[in-house]
Amino acid sequence: MDRVLSLLGITQKAGKLVSGSFMCEEAIKSRKARLVIIAGDAQKNTVGTIGNKCKYYNIPFCFYGTKEALGHAIGKGERSCIAVTDRGLADSIDKLLSSGKKEE
Repeated sequence: MDRVLSLLGITQKAGKLVSGSFMCEEAIKSRKARLVIIAGDAQKNTVGTIGNKCKYYNIPFCFYGTKEALGHAIGKGERSCIAVTDRGLADSIDKLLSSGKKEE
């Protein structure tokens, strides 16, 4: 299985993750978000809103997976975006995304 998605599942179980565009937007505004992951198939409106908020508040964000894959990884329905609120877990996920390692 994809290591990034596995790590997202662990992050969800630890309670260090918020999902959905509204909750992500709130986490970004309150500066609790450490990394935001947007689904590759998210609506343009969601991408624009979340992307602009991340840029404004200087929070790193990336595009990864699909809405279905992100939701499945955290044990929920489709999710267009996910915000990781723990710095250590966010750094681990960011490293995996940067290195391009999807499977091991």
